[in-house]
Order: sequence, then structure tokens, then C-alpha cells
Amino acid sequence: MTVPDFKAGFIALNRFGFGARGDGDLAAAASDPRGFLKAELAQPGIALLEGPGMPRTAPALQAMFADEDRKKAERERMTAEAAAQPAMATDTSMAANPNTTVATPPPSQIANGLPKLPSPEQLVYRAEALARFQRSAQARAGLAERLVAFWANHFCVSVAKSNFIRISAGAFEREAIRPHVLGRFSDMLFAVESHPAMLHYLDNQQSTGPNSQAGLRQKRGLNENLAREIMELHTLGVDGGYTQDDVTSLARILTGWTIAGRAGKLGEPGTFVFNSNAHEPGPQVLLGKTYAPEGTRQGEAALLDLARHPATANHIATKLSRHFVADEPPVALVARLAGVFSATDGDLKAVTLALIDAPEAWTAPLTKMRTPYEFLIAAMRITGRVPEDPGALLNSLSMLGMPFWTPPGPNGFPDTAAAWASPEGMKLRLDVALQSASRLRDPPDPRELLDAIAGAAASEETRRPWRGPKPSNKGLLCS
Repeated sequence: MTVPDFKAGFIALNRFGFGARGDGDLAAAASDPRGFLKAELAQPGIALLEGPGMPRTAPALQAMFADEDRKKAERERMTAEAAAQPAMATDTSMAANPNTTVATPPPSQIANGLPKLPSPEQLVYRAEALARFQRSAQARAGLAERLVAFWANHFCVSVAKSNFIRISAGAFEREAIRPHVLGRFSDMLFAVESHPAMLHYLDNQQSTGPNSQAGLRQKRGLNENLAREIMELHTLGVDGGYTQDDVTSLARILTGWTIAGRAGKLGEPGTFVFNSNAHEPGPQVLLGKTYAPEGTRQGEAALLDLARHPATANHIATKLSRHFVADEPPVALVARLAGVFSATDGDLKAVTLALIDAPEAWTAPLTKMRTPYEFLIAAMRITGRVPEDPGALLNSLSMLGMPFWTPPGPNGFPDTAAAWASPEGMKLRLDVALQSASRLRDPPDPRELLDAIAGAAASEETRRPWRGPKPSNKGLLCS
């Protein structure tokens, strides 16, 4: 009979997941920590997510286009009516006094008179957020959802950019990230870089080959945002050995990768399309290799080579090790994961299994600082709460400096303690924890709760009454 290892079970739930839910999770994880995690990964479609109010990208964007057209037409109608009213009202008065004038409300005030109904983008954004929160709160181990959160931050977009991103961010995660977190990195890379949300976020619809038909006619040129972030953030890493010339070459290769607009001239509105008229003609040299002018296949070939590059393997291995194990990841662990990545052609399930089997993942100190998102999900799981409305969590995430799907830049939210462990940040976490506890109708006994989520893994310092030395917060704050 196998003796339960509660410390390893605690590590399985907190280092790889979002923490125990207090209903037998710890005992299940302690009986076979690695098997507990691998069992979740073996479930078909474990990372996929669907639900009401969560349309695919094209229908979502089409709904936004239609709503914008409706609002524009309504503003124009109200402006026309307001402009006509003074003329009708002053037929007799102006005859008596030709100098009489009547002020017409400015269009901004007329627009403000429209009914304040929830916009499609706000409704979809909240539905997508709620579905993510609920899945994270209910997952048994939570490893698949941790992987989704990791990759969505690696390939991030920001809803602060525009309503276009706000209504498509959830679909972007469900279409480009979730199907591939246990698949091949190259498949995820192509799905991400060709998704309308990413193309819009990094302005590739504004990039035109200078020598293309559109470039020569409109005197427009390259936008290098997407190409630069692909190499610096998504694949090779900042020290990956590329040059500015490589950035420019990749930008040329990706010209014509765009989004069909609301008029549908290039394709179904809101879908990825290749506009050959905007694509830079001719072969392109990237990292010493020449790519023939073959339309979208030129870009696909370049992305595949970037996905298979040794620098990409090291970059991804480093980020995964940092996210799950330590801010300064063990060199041996990074090398092992990079080796698996390269040997399996970027098989992310194989890389994840190698991470689970790595001894460093079980022996490294529990010093990782939870991000605000991980902290709030862990708190929900501890108290058995499954949100029915996303508002409270969205507000708490904003207060803690991690507004949902709103990273400060294309490099995503930081993944180290230095970014989150400030005195102000810790105080805000305590304030949020106090607010959450105050909403519980039947608060659990803290000692029973500690036994359920940590068991024998809890240190004596953690169990010691508050009147003694300051207790450890590892159970909730760290993983």
C-alpha cells in the first residue's frame, strides 16, 4: 500500500494547479502526485471551453460591426432631427427678429442621449471571463487551466487596445490557445499569428509591402510590430540571435496577412485573409535562409522554422520553468525541457510531462509568488465559491494590478515575485481576502480549512496562533 505523501500532494496542487478545493483534492493528490496531474492531461479535450454568450471570432466581430453601424445611423438621425427642429420653430419668430438664433446641441450630446444598453463587446467579454473563472474554480487539478493562462499570457492581446480586441479576446484564447496547449507549438504559433485578434493588436493590417500593388499605389509601407514580437517574445527570445534586418524580412513575409473588414470585400467579415495585393513580392531572407514567394506558404514556412529553432526551445523552456518552479529556474531543468521540446518537434504535452517528472519541480523551495489571478482563483477554490457573475473578480483583478486580458504590453504580465510582492501589493491582497471572507455566510474554521488544503504539508509556523511569530502565507500566496 502506498503511503500518502501530503507534501508532494500539496506541491502538485499548488505548483502545478490553483490549489485544493477542500473536498478531498489533497488526499487524492497525495496518493499519487504525478499520476494525479497526468490523469488530467489524459482527458480528451481537457483544455477546450464552450458556453452561452461566447461566439466564435467572426460572428462576434460581425455583431460588433452591426452594432456600430446601428449606433452611427441613430446618431445621424438624431443630429438631422435636431438640426431641423430650430428651423421649424423659428418660422414666425425669426420673421419678427431676424437676429434670433437657436443653439443646436453638438453631436456628442446627441450621442449621449442614446439608450445606455450593454454593448455586444461588453456582454461577450463578461461571458468569456465568467467561463474562464468558473472552469478554473471547478477543475480537479487545474494544470490544464494553468497552461491556458500561461500561454494566453505568452501570446497576449489587450482589451484596452479597442472594442475589436474586447469582443474577440475570449474567442482568440478558445480558438488559438486552448486547442494547442497539449499539441504542437508550431500549430499554436500559426493559429495565434493568423488570428484576427493578434493581427489587430499588433497592427499587421496596417502593414503593406512597399513594392506591392497597394504599396506603390497608396505610398504605404511596413509595420514591423508583429514581426518583432514574434521573434522577441513569441519564439526566439530577445537574445535569440536575430537582427533588425531579420525583423524587416519577417515583416515583409507577413505583409498581406490581414482581416476581412465589415464590407466583406476580401472575405467573410472578421476572418483572417491573405491580401496578395498588399504582399511584398519576391523572395525574402530570414536568419540566413531564403523563402520563396509563395503567398501565405512563405509566412507558414518562416513560422515553422522559427518554432523549430534551438533558441525558441530554450526560450520556451525557460519561461515554463520560471512560471511553474522558480523565478531563477534551475539550469538543468531548462536544458531538459528544451531537449524534449526539440526532440519531439515542439510537442507541448511531452514537455509538460517532462516538467511533471523533473525532480527539480518537486524539490525546489515553495517560493514562487502567485499572480493576482492565481491568488484569487486559489481563494475561490479554498472557500468552495463558483462565481455566477464575473464583476467581483474583474474588479479585484483591476485593484490588484492585473486587469483581465489587459497586460501592460505585448510581453504580458510579469511572472516573478519582484513584480507582485511590494508592500502595497501585499496590503491589497489582504484587503481583497478580507472582503471575500466578509461575504461568506458560513465561514469555515481556519484550522479545518488548513487541514483540507495543506494537511501535513503545513508548517508549524503556519499552524501557530497569530499572537506568536508572524505565520507563513505559503498556502495561499505562494506555490
